[in-house]
Amino acid sequence: MKTVTVSWQPDRERFVAQGTHQDRTIVINAPRLDPATPATGFSPSELLLAGAGACSAWDVVGILRKQRQAVTGIEVRVRGSQEPEPPWTFRAVELHYAVRGRELDRRRVEEAIRLSEERYCSVVATLRGAAEVTFTSEILDEPEGAEGPEGESPEGAKGTSGRGGVTAEPA
Repeated sequence: MKTVTVSWQPDRERFVAQGTHQDRTIVINAPRLDPATPATGFSPSELLLAGAGACSAWDVVGILRKQRQAVTGIEVRVRGSQEPEPPWTFRAVELHYAVRGRELDRRRVEEAIRLSEERYCSVVATLRGAAEVTFTSEILDEPEGAEGPEGESPEGAKGTSGRGGVTAEPA
């Protein structure tokens, strides 16, 4: 069983979450006395999306490493659409994978994403219970010894898209 403790810090108008690594915390927005006060961290809904992206990216990197693919980076952009009324349930979640590496095999990258989405990622499996989950991907070729700036798509970027749809097992 996983355990996370969330503590309210009213003087700082935020929550702090602590998991199994006691020296690591995540700052989360909390109700602020003055709504004009800047946000103090992620919103709980953003954390759910971040969890989905990180969970799936973890799987994809692990799978590609086992397949001896020269993956050098991954970025997952997660967008979620929520109901307009409380409890603002997510109804659609889109994950876009930008996988960077040298001579990556498109089929293996797509299969790694599919396995994460359908079998391994517990957060995506949980979201799938309430929302339609879709994904797209692109492969960014990184020639040997060349490292482009973060977020910059080099020439020859390749893309594809798909849908996850199988009930997932919790990882």
